Amino acid sequence: MFVSDCLGISENGHLTIGGCDTVELAQKFGTPLYVMDEETIRNSCRLYKSSIDKYYEGNGLTLYASKALSCKEICRIANDEGMGLDVVSGGEIYTALQAGFPAKRMYFHGNNKTTQEIEYALDCGVGCFIVDNLEELELLNAKSEIKGMKPNIMFRIKPGIDAHTHNFVRTGQIDSKFGLAIETGEAKHAVEIASKLKCLNLVGVQCHIGSQIFDIEPFKLAAIVMIDFMADMQQCFGVKLTQLNLGGGFGIKYTPENDPIQYDKYMEEVSLVVKSACAERNMDLPFILLEPGRSIVASAGITLYTVGSVKNIPNIRTYVAVDGGMTDNPRYALYQAPYDAVIANKAAQPRTMTVTIAGRCCESGDLIQENIKMQETQAGDILAVFATGAYNYSMASNYNRLPKPAAVMIKNGMPREFIRRETYEDLVRNDL
Repeated sequence: MFVSDCLGISENGHLTIGGCDTVELAQKFGTPLYVMDEETIRNSCRLYKSSIDKYYEGNGLTLYASKALSCKEICRIANDEGMGLDVVSGGEIYTALQAGFPAKRMYFHGNNKTTQEIEYALDCGVGCFIVDNLEELELLNAKSEIKGMKPNIMFRIKPGIDAHTHNFVRTGQIDSKFGLAIETGEAKHAVEIASKLKCLNLVGVQCHIGSQIFDIEPFKLAAIVMIDFMADMQQCFGVKLTQLNLGGGFGIKYTPENDPIQYDKYMEEVSLVVKSACAERNMDLPFILLEPGRSIVASAGITLYTVGSVKNIPNIRTYVAVDGGMTDNPRYALYQAPYDAVIANKAAQPRTMTVTIAGRCCESGDLIQENIKMQETQAGDILAVFATGAYNYSMASNYNRLPKPAAVMIKNGMPREFIRRETYEDLVRNDL
């Protein structure tokens, strides 16, 4: 019935998450409100770890992609579960360090890392830099020489794979702002240069072919391309690359119609391809890294809103206005991301009303979903949007000077706030 196993319906017909009544959560903590289920997050972490243990004989590491949801509590959970971190900014590094996450298990991404971020990451002892371009390579080498350091690096490679997803989230094809292309020879040229640098330790390569992918074949093809590239680099330059990062992008169930790959099934099938490709090229099996983010936290989260008004335009549409919108969930405005939603205090009732969920911002495009079936809705109802654990809080803004919502974690049926609701004072804190 629901897109996540952590959701249910109570005896009084209310939506529950992690066994907690969402209507009671809205009353206690206010709305808009992000709510996460810790057990779901940890189970996803453990599934990836156990799959690496099983299909790669433990020769690998799962990196949580922080951009999906970066905060101290998520970093603590990732650390507890023995994961690494994919970080993309100085801010994400700082957040993780404040949570006690070891820098040596951080892999630093980004297509345009600043000089200050590179110096900060070096000083913190970040475990590996995912180098995106030749300018970054030169800058990182120069800074490492000054500091007397020799950090590990990997190159981000464009394997030329079309993952058949939304244009805005396709990153593995040649026309992408990320990485170095194999087809043009720039990836090979980068390896040649790096092999001669004295202050960098080239350990491997990374790719990421896109996001919200439901087809396993692009992942298999990318693995073959990457193994071939690694073998070619050893043959051409004598460079033995020992780590292969296959990225993330695994699809999740945003709506009941979605049919995502079982992540352990992905691991099994891709591992067979990796092992076969290594055998064909007479290569040792590399240390395997993965970068799931959305598939760890998205389904664990929901967002609760209070309905402010219901506006029926005859023969056109019915708008249900909520007390949040594109400031706490910009994904529909950005790329028409699909979501499922219910009226939390009427979750057991049939969905008989077709509505457009509208946010409160002064933008016509401030919508969360259009033409969605809902229970009969009126002002004061609590509306719940599912699968908002990824790319909602992390992409939230203060547009229209709206404070960002609080976030609550459910553990063993008990809620606790792990991100405070912003205040008006927070909005002007940096104003001069």
